[in-house]
This record gives sequence, structure tokens and C-alpha cells, in this order.
Amino acid sequence: MATPGHSAVGTVTPPAASIREDEILTGEAVALDVQPVAFFLRALGALIDAVAGVLLLLLLWVVAGWVTGAGLDAASLSPILTITSLVVVMVVLPTAVETATRGRSLGKLAVGGRIVRIDGGAAGFRHAFIRALVGVLEIWFTVGAIAGLTGAFTPRSQRLGDLLAGTYAERTRAPRLPEPTGGVPVPLVGWADVADVARLPDRIARRAGRFVRSADTLDPAARVRAAASIAGEVAPFVSPVPAVDAEVFVRAVVALRRDREYAALQLQDERVARLTAGGTGVPRGFPER
Repeated sequence: MATPGHSAVGTVTPPAASIREDEILTGEAVALDVQPVAFFLRALGALIDAVAGVLLLLLLWVVAGWVTGAGLDAASLSPILTITSLVVVMVVLPTAVETATRGRSLGKLAVGGRIVRIDGGAAGFRHAFIRALVGVLEIWFTVGAIAGLTGAFTPRSQRLGDLLAGTYAERTRAPRLPEPTGGVPVPLVGWADVADVARLPDRIARRAGRFVRSADTLDPAARVRAAASIAGEVAPFVSPVPAVDAEVFVRAVVALRRDREYAALQLQDERVARLTAGGTGVPRGFPER
């Protein structure tokens, strides 16, 4: 009897790849880690677009009233202008804007997002038209109630129009890179020459690094407690342990590990460069062409 992961003849069956909800699978079967726009940011962007649409609709009605008051037949033109202006603001304009800007609008620019296909590609006219057409019901006629309920229960905050069009809102604003953490504190420069920090587990090292990057933004009391807690976890894996403040100790360990890992990478690059410096690029025994 075959066991899970093995076929009947004893060959190993490779496990199926799992794709998380925040990943997209490209045509080359490569999973990309992307960040969709959060639910509240999507709601804010939709609100900005709706307000802009209402203002434009009022402007069109003002112009239509001025035109009809200039001598045209208001009784026959008013329904036509009203329906036309509603279609332009609710369907035509959103479709044209998203098609021309590759999935952007005023609200999406404000919240840092854009509409893309499920596979990560750029959305086109068909996607924008479906979203705008469905948006008449779920955004305008129900004041966003259907869009809000749908977005709250979908993994990527997709509204009904996104589900039908096969799109979602992707976050385009990358977070700012953290500031450099600095080198080994001056009181521990001599200690750094003889310290052994190689046994520090990666889990504790990552926690110490996050503390050093965010220490300046913490409340002073919380900063002291966090430094003492992390120093207590780091100390058993460091030798010798210097008699300094907990935060100074953690900063020194983080900086020393970073500097030694960077130096090791540099030595590796230099070794590879020396080994390949005299090579011709042709394997031994093959003629040069």
C-alpha cells in the first residue's frame, strides 16, 4: 500500500507547492510576494473617488442648467442631460481613467495603490469597464454597502467588481528603508576584538536587530524593559559578556555580527575572484573558437 508522498512503485512524489493568499503566481509558475491595499485604505480611496465624482456631477448639472436656461427646451433636455451625466460620471469616466493610468485613480493615488489583475499584470479596458459597471450597483446605488461587505470578507479586500473582473488593489508605496544602526559602541571596541557571537541563534538575532532599529521610537520605560529582556536572551550565547548597560550590550552584539558577516561575504567574493582570474572560460580539453 502506497504511503502519502510515494507512488505504488516506490518513487517519491514531489509535494505540491502551496501559494499563500498574499502571493500571486506568474505565468512562469513563480510565486511573487505582493501586498494588497488594506481594507480601510481601499475604503478611503473609494470615498475620495466618490466625492470627486459627486463634485463633477454637480458641475455638469450646473453647466446643464446654464445651457437650458439660455433658451433651450429644458423639459426635453433635462432628463437626457441627467442620464448622460450620470453615465459619464459613474461608468465612462472611471473606465477611461483606470484604462489610461493602468489601474490608478485620484483615490488610489492618495492611498498608494493601483488595480492589477490576479496574476499581477496590468489591468485593461475590460477590467476597468466591468469594475465601473458593477460599481454603479455596489458603490453608488447602495452607498458602498455591498462593496464594504464584500471587501471585509475577501482576503485581498476585493469588492464585487474585482471578483467579477479578476482584479485587486496592489500597494505601490514601498516602506522607507530603516536607518543604519551604527557600529560597535566605543566602550566595547576592545571587547569586539575577542568576543564570540557566532553561537547566537537566528531567531534571537532577528529580535535584537528589530529592537536596535526601533529603539529610538519606543517609550523610555518600554525601551529599558525590552533591552533587558533581549540582553537576557543574548547573554548565554555570547562570550565574554561585558559589564555594560543592556541596550549598549545588545547594540554591540548586533553591530559585531553584522560587521563579521559582511567581512565574510567580502572574503568569499575575493576568493572567487582569485580562483577565476586566470580562467579563459573554456573547459579543459575543449578547443577555443
